[in-house]
Amino acid sequence: MVQNLIVLRFANQIFKRIWNRDSIECVMITFKEPFGTQGRGGYFDEFGIIRDVMQNHLLQILSLVAMDSPVSKNAEEIRNEKVKVLRTIPELKMQDVVIGQYVGNPNGQGDEKLGYLDDPTVPAGSTTPTFCCAVLKIKNERWDGVPFILKSGKALNERKAEIRIQFKEVPGDIFDNGCAKNELVIRVQPDEAVYMKISTKKPGMNFNPVETELDLTYKHRYEGEYMPDAYERLILDVFLGSQINFVRTDELAEAWRIFTPLLHQLEKEKPKPIPYVYGSRGLAEADELCTRVGKYNYSNTYVWKDSSKSKI
Repeated sequence: MVQNLIVLRFANQIFKRIWNRDSIECVMITFKEPFGTQGRGGYFDEFGIIRDVMQNHLLQILSLVAMDSPVSKNAEEIRNEKVKVLRTIPELKMQDVVIGQYVGNPNGQGDEKLGYLDDPTVPAGSTTPTFCCAVLKIKNERWDGVPFILKSGKALNERKAEIRIQFKEVPGDIFDNGCAKNELVIRVQPDEAVYMKISTKKPGMNFNPVETELDLTYKHRYEGEYMPDAYERLILDVFLGSQINFVRTDELAEAWRIFTPLLHQLEKEKPKPIPYVYGSRGLAEADELCTRVGKYNYSNTYVWKDSSKSKI
């Protein structure tokens, strides 16, 4: 699904014209896991959620979302554009970050009752974050002023990896602020999908807008098709000699340039992460950061309906 970003962006005229600061309010890239360290905390504690997920996986996705069009689909041309956009991202600052660490849920079951510090392999009093929300800026003509929000965490309420692109409000709104912002959502896992949240007229005699979606859920549209997981595809790329999904040295250096000052500050000052309960959706402080710095607006009016239950 991440590879589909290149096709989605550069093979569809409808997106090419709106993929910039004039139409897009913010971009949110999320990675959530519903389990904790499960006895492997000693290994995780050396790295933390930022090194484990954000500095590599999420930043790779960001570069694909934000890069300009390559001159061809050749691996080197694509990687050139990824590096180019990473070079325009300033170093991450502490004021643009919220970190957390999960604690046990007294009402949970099994491992849910155990917090990060309850893992016997984790050093006592560790301040290693298991959750992080960060807002990055891109200083170029296409994206200046558009926040890119990266969120990742362990022991949360669901397994999810998605890209959520929120568009600006409709100018000259005639519906008394009754329309939520449009969103393009690319769900990487589970159940790969691409859907667009739009406003349509609510059924009936009224004239009220309601949120709905244009839905491409892969398991419904491509029923019976085999979809390899990420590591299967990478192993195949190795055999084929394709480097399109692998990080180049200069790309890696730019990624570390963005995150290393923050990592050094966290290691030096050891700020106490904000606790969150195992199985919760995350931190209220992260939501506040997304709204204040990330410009993200959560409408709480959208209800997902499984399109597989509808008959065509």
